[in-house]
Amino acid sequence: MNVPKSRQPRKQRKFLYNAPLHKRQKLMSATLSRELREKYGIRSLPVRKGDTVEVMRGDFKGHKGKVEKVDLKRYRVYVQGVTIRKADGSERFYPLHPSNLRIIKLNLEDKWRKKIIERKQKSKEVEKEEKEIEKEEKEEGE
Repeated sequence: MNVPKSRQPRKQRKFLYNAPLHKRQKLMSATLSRELREKYGIRSLPVRKGDTVEVMRGDFKGHKGKVEKVDLKRYRVYVQGVTIRKADGSERFYPLHPSNLRIIKLNLEDKWRKKIIERKQKSKEVEKEEKEIEKEEKEEGE
């Protein structure tokens, strides 16, 4: 992903505000649960509508629910059951940042998402093979 090379908070913030949609989607990633990590060999994936997530931080810590909406403009996720009561008595979703969530069940109805997972698994396998080859070459050189 083409992220800014600068460490200046000002430029990091500017990157987030001006990021195009395809990069915002990637920034909406959340970690996977241990079971999913072991099953797919992937650490994190972008959150999608229909995923079941667990809130890891904040007032709703420990709450589990389905993702109702993903707001790319504001970098927020709305989860079923995570609501606040307004002054007039009505309820509305409480916006959560994806970094404070853990995906516990994936929505695999989308064929494109399946392809993404397969692609990531293959790249992980290739990386492992390359490391093994480097290790063998290093041992032979000694």
